[in-house]
Amino acid sequence: MDMHEYARYDAVGIHELIGSGEVTAGEVEAAARQALDQVNPSVNGLTVPVFPAALDHASVGPLAGVPFLIKDHGPVAAGVPFFLGSRAIPGVVPQRDTELMARFRAAGLVTLGLTTVPELCLSFSTESVKHGPTRNPWDLSRGAGGSSGGAAALVAAGAVPVAHASDGSGSIRIPASCCGLVGLKPSRGRITPGPDAGEAMLGMAYEFALTRTVRDTAHLLDAVHGPGIGDRYTAPPPRRDYVSELGTDPGRLRVAVTTKAWSGVAVDDQVAAATLQVARVLEDLGHLVSESSPVVDWDSVMRSQVAEGIAITSKLLLAPRQPDPAKLEAVSRRFVELTREFSALDLLAGLDAQNLLTRSVSAYLTEYDLLVTPTLGQLPATHGTLDYHDPAHTVATWLESLIAYGPFTTLFNASGHPAISLPLGHSAEGLPIGVQFVAPYGREDVLIQIASQLEQAMPWKERTPPVFAGS
Repeated sequence: MDMHEYARYDAVGIHELIGSGEVTAGEVEAAARQALDQVNPSVNGLTVPVFPAALDHASVGPLAGVPFLIKDHGPVAAGVPFFLGSRAIPGVVPQRDTELMARFRAAGLVTLGLTTVPELCLSFSTESVKHGPTRNPWDLSRGAGGSSGGAAALVAAGAVPVAHASDGSGSIRIPASCCGLVGLKPSRGRITPGPDAGEAMLGMAYEFALTRTVRDTAHLLDAVHGPGIGDRYTAPPPRRDYVSELGTDPGRLRVAVTTKAWSGVAVDDQVAAATLQVARVLEDLGHLVSESSPVVDWDSVMRSQVAEGIAITSKLLLAPRQPDPAKLEAVSRRFVELTREFSALDLLAGLDAQNLLTRSVSAYLTEYDLLVTPTLGQLPATHGTLDYHDPAHTVATWLESLIAYGPFTTLFNASGHPAISLPLGHSAEGLPIGVQFVAPYGREDVLIQIASQLEQAMPWKERTPPVFAGS
């Protein structure tokens, strides 16, 4: 298998080739290593060189033999140091896998590297002082989004078909929008955060992956979903496996569409137009589409996000080895300062805000089967637009700058609802535009059905960026 051929296959396609005997898993891994060597110097999506040997994995499984990358967002895989994109964290080595990593291994995924993040994963742009900017393969002058920017850049560039990602305010969906990918944030409790990560994020942080096709998303979700021992949150079991939802007629859905940001910030005209074009296609497919939006208490959204940010930095302050404040970037230092001042009452106010948002969005989605919005409010930003190391920022002004860029994703981290970004638009500059779909709690099946329907109606598979493995 040469690199050109390899890069054109999605994860399911690669697994089928291996299963049929047309290629070996070793040949696929060799092609993936060649692809990573070719595109990473352009996009800068790896924190360290490609692993000399793939991490241990099952030789059989639903995605056995498929090349894969994990995200540098904390302890993930036993023996693999993590840095959180920071000069202040000198490579802490976890002694055990997360439960999700154990499921990635059991699925047969071949883990070859660790992807870049902004420091502490607290930005929508992956540009750390430690690693420099991760570049968008569609336009190297622009960012790949954050915080799963390294994963997004390398999947979009054809280096791997699927990569681990996480989402605390939009960090799966925003890189998916920037890089023209499928990015699903599951329901709260759909994927276990165990053994010791997710509950500390107050139930607002989620893990899954970035892919290029809907079927890869469905196959991977089948492989890894489900509660772990002692999980605080558990989603209702799916009605059947998610692969069965591919190509299934969703029926006539009640669809609400809005292009107006709840925060009141302006939305780029091309982004809004792409979303409204999708609404017209949904109408043509027979769905009942109307312009509507939930009423959102934006102060509650911001309180919940501050509380989540405090939860992230509190993990640092509770760690046995404290980070060197002088090596932290400017906004990280502001979060650490605020964490030391934060009271139990402040934290409870954030949890109360989260509860309010969960109940209000849930009530709204009893009237609709889907809510459709832009994923980002803007086109992918040029490097330096979101400057995490700007000493002029406070925590409040930093969050305001994030919301001005990505005003549509954060609400659903607080509310717990499943949301997916699909690469359904393209700008005049040739940049991807993602459109977000939000379903009632626990209804990833609806998202897979509508995503599969739109993948047929508005196909994106043949669109590849200028930086692409083998091109």
